Amino acid sequence: MDTDTDMDTDMDMDTDTDTDSVRLRPVTPADLDAFLAFEHDEEALRRSRFTPRPRDRFMHHWRDSVLGDETCLVRTVTVGPDHQPAGHVVSWWEGERRFLGYWLGRQYWGRGIGSAALRHYLDDEETVRPLYADPFVGNTASVRLLEKLGFRHTGTLRHGDDEHALLVLPPEPAQ
Repeated sequence: MDTDTDMDTDMDMDTDTDTDSVRLRPVTPADLDAFLAFEHDEEALRRSRFTPRPRDRFMHHWRDSVLGDETCLVRTVTVGPDHQPAGHVVSWWEGERRFLGYWLGRQYWGRGIGSAALRHYLDDEETVRPLYADPFVGNTASVRLLEKLGFRHTGTLRHGDDEHALLVLPPEPAQ
C-alpha cells in the first residue's frame, strides 16, 4: 500500500462544487486509468513527495495489493450528475495500524470534494479506530483537512528522505 495521504490545495474550501454531489462507490477497472493520470500529475507529485509508477506496476499494485486485498476498504470518489471519477480513498492495515490514504485529481482540489469524500468514507470506516494517516509535512492543505476531520498530530515518520506527519483519529470516548 502507499503510505501517503494526499492531495489538494485547499480541499476544505466549499466553492464551485455542490458537495452534495460527492459520492463514493466501489472501484471499477475503468477508474484505474483516471487514478493513473492523477498519480502522474506533476503538482500532485511535488506536494505529496510520491514517486509515480509506470503503468504496468501501477495496474499490478492496484489489482493485487489494493483490490485483491479483502482487508482494504477502497472507494472511488465521484462528482456531479455523471458521477465522474475525481479520485479515491483507501484504508489498509500496516502491522497493527489501520492507515487512511486518498488522492484527488488536481481539477478537483479546492472545491470541498476532499472534505465531503472523507466524511462519507469515515462514516463507512467508523468501526476502526484509531485510524492513522501520514501526509507529507509540506502538504499543509492535506494535514489541515485531516485535522479538521478530527485527526491529531502524534509524531513524524520518514519515507526515504521525506518527513511525513503521523496523524491519528482516536477512538470515540466511551459514553
